[in-house]
Amino acid sequence: MKGWYAHLESATDKKTPMTLTDTLRVRLKGITEPAAKIFNRIGFTPNMMTLTGLIGNAIGAYFLAQGQMTIGGLIVFVMGAFDALDGTMARLRGESSNFGAFVDSVTDRYSELVIFGGLLFHYVQHGDWLAAAGVYLAAAGSVLVSYVRARGQSLGMDTKIGILTRFERYIVLAPSLVFNIPLVGIWVTAVLGNITAVQRIWDVRRQARSSK
Repeated sequence: MKGWYAHLESATDKKTPMTLTDTLRVRLKGITEPAAKIFNRIGFTPNMMTLTGLIGNAIGAYFLAQGQMTIGGLIVFVMGAFDALDGTMARLRGESSNFGAFVDSVTDRYSELVIFGGLLFHYVQHGDWLAAAGVYLAAAGSVLVSYVRARGQSLGMDTKIGILTRFERYIVLAPSLVFNIPLVGIWVTAVLGNITAVQRIWDVRRQARSSK
């Protein structure tokens, strides 16, 4: 997997604003690097960490689908550590690559969607269509935030702005599941996630106009 430091250095070179995710990764370097070294030492690979995170989130989603929000939330919460470590492990091993970054990003989307899938199944089974609509909107906003950035990058316009990026979505949704108030996390993600997507669309539009 591509280390997030390479991406961070690129962002710094371009004078783009650092996101909360970037800031926390720098400040938590003293924790993530020693942990990554331990996993590297015992034989784990970055790909194994990435897949473990995905499988773990799928297991968490199963519990969410059964209505066991706290158990599912705890699993999702723990799996966030795997997402934070795979890139660091790759950097320390000298195995950073563009394809690794691609796989990491795609796996993150799968992880989010499988979690929302578990929640959607639960609410549909109970006939709570309003909650199900909230899950759909939260999933749509989460995917669009990432898609807008990826599409903008393909056109030479990077955008990292927004009030609810990947890490913010995690710290909103995971605790709400752990404390068994899932609708709070779902609706905050649904509203602010889609607002973030619109913010990024507007930012790409601004960049496109200024480049003329």
